[in-house]
Amino acid sequence: MSEEVEVGGIDASRLISILERIERLEEEKKGIQDDIKDIYAEAKGAGFDVNAIKHVIKLRKKSKQQRDEEDMVFATYEHAVGL
Repeated sequence: MSEEVEVGGIDASRLISILERIERLEEEKKGIQDDIKDIYAEAKGAGFDVNAIKHVIKLRKKSKQQRDEEDMVFATYEHAVGL
């Protein structure tokens, strides 16, 4: 059982626990980011357009309403500049 130690009004053992948890998650996140990078490389090697894949992933995170609103704004701006 860990002992509570206060330093300057800070629960040092709790702070250390929080820091260690964050560090552990950061390491896991790095591993996941490396895995994602490998999948993008695999997709590129299979002839897929990585930028298109990233764009589709962003779109899939949004609701249809959000996508429709963005499309309308983009269309308006494109029309305004003659595209």
